[in-house]
Amino acid sequence: MASFTITGNLINCITRSLTPSAILVEQGKIISVEPLGGPAPNPDLPYIMPGFIDAHVHIESSMLVPAAFAHLAVVHGTVATVSDPHEIANVCGMEGIDFMIENGKKVPFKFYFGAPSCVPATIFETAGDTLDANAVKALLQRDEVKYLSEMMNFPGAINGDEEVLKKINAAKAVGKVIDGHAPGLRGDALRQYAGRGISTDHECFTLEEAAEKIAVGIKVIIREGSAAKNFDTLIGLLDEFPGMMMFCSDDKHPDSLELGHINTLCSRAVAAGSDVFNVIRAATVNPVLHYSLDVGLLRVGDPADFILVNNISDFKVLQTYIDGTLVAHEGLSMMPAFVSPENPVNRFNIGAIKIEDLSCKAEQGKVYPVIGCVDGQLITEKLDLLPRLEEGFWQPDIDADVLKLVVVNRYHQAPVATAFIHRFGLKKGAMASSVAHDSHNIVAVGTDDESLLQAINMVIASRGGISCVGNHENMILPLPVAGLMSLDEGHRVAAAYTAIDQFAKSLGSTLQSPFMSLSFMALLVIPHLKLSDKGLFDGDAFRFYS
Repeated sequence: MASFTITGNLINCITRSLTPSAILVEQGKIISVEPLGGPAPNPDLPYIMPGFIDAHVHIESSMLVPAAFAHLAVVHGTVATVSDPHEIANVCGMEGIDFMIENGKKVPFKFYFGAPSCVPATIFETAGDTLDANAVKALLQRDEVKYLSEMMNFPGAINGDEEVLKKINAAKAVGKVIDGHAPGLRGDALRQYAGRGISTDHECFTLEEAAEKIAVGIKVIIREGSAAKNFDTLIGLLDEFPGMMMFCSDDKHPDSLELGHINTLCSRAVAAGSDVFNVIRAATVNPVLHYSLDVGLLRVGDPADFILVNNISDFKVLQTYIDGTLVAHEGLSMMPAFVSPENPVNRFNIGAIKIEDLSCKAEQGKVYPVIGCVDGQLITEKLDLLPRLEEGFWQPDIDADVLKLVVVNRYHQAPVATAFIHRFGLKKGAMASSVAHDSHNIVAVGTDDESLLQAINMVIASRGGISCVGNHENMILPLPVAGLMSLDEGHRVAAAYTAIDQFAKSLGSTLQSPFMSLSFMALLVIPHLKLSDKGLFDGDAFRFYS
């Protein structure tokens, strides 16, 4: 590997300085950093800064395998991700995690994976596999695995569940940090949760909640994904707690990744008035130090991981380097557009369903709440609305925007779970998806059973995908890798996703990201009301409705 020198205004978040400098790189390492002239920035030079890091992301939610994700991400200056593979682990267990790690190694990008702590996420749904404490302990002993992934079972952590504590103690034994996941947790329960060694949380949806978590020593990761968006609410805390905050996307669809990544959050933070050094620190330094990542921070001896940007307000990325290799230049990725996965994994064990499987009989004396979808959030509401009653069966009420929601077990034949949802907005047709956090059964929403049946059976026939039907048309984006990811390259997947997203919106959905929102309607660990393949679930009481 040849040596080279890069010149620019070097950004140092620790000393809070901008210094024209020359950086000598040899064999992928920074050999020297020499000042050029005076301490004032040179307006004719680009700015050199550490590469961006997404501090919590599920690569699977991009619908791209890791290598294809990296191809898009490096254009935006991302050099590494802290990646939780629990989506594919819930489908394919250890085999799925191995797939993610091996595919990530095919490109010069720094994927740092966690050991999923909650597979299955709860006992109230059907997943494709289980990772017990022994499996998690084995994962944590691997060099590629840097941390224990988000501990979603916060009741188990607080109450001292034996299996949960074994996983937490396994991480502590090897000196690896423990990620948290505790939406809305406050007070004594929060202090107990933090006392177990939980180090981060990316689920804060109020400023007060985030401040309280920081006060008990939990670092807050500001999330801005394709569905859940907490940036505007939380960014005001950054200057007060610059060492306690990071940025993440959590779940990011391919069309959104094509447009930008952590770089856009930095630009927005500076525009909102945040101190630029604090912003860059949150996007680069803090995750490296917190997770002990082998990512360079522009120090002599560090890996040559850095980016050149036009200025420190727009953060337009000019070049991206990883281990001294130029991987993106002027908006073009230098990585392979796609590395075909070997032996793509999947588990899909059902055949087509029938229309009678979707019926929802009205039982005397039983009236259930309707799920209230909240655009831009993972939380939902419990609403006292009623669907339409027709000949003893509950039916969608399109005028009232009360639509049928169903979850179909994809791992074995089982009764279809039904409920109703408000504020999804469809006026015609249906949508279905095998991306359905966290167990990834098939979730679908529709205005009538015929459309629902068609959308669901399209997904089953493809052994995974997202589908949409209506106005005598249908579309599907196949996701043959675990029913979560495509076998295509990023730009084509982004184009296909954009087309089906626009189709869903043309049928009436007013949500920012209809398919992403749909995928979270089965996520039981986020309150208040969700639907699993086993029935309607009360996220506050953490039990099924009878």
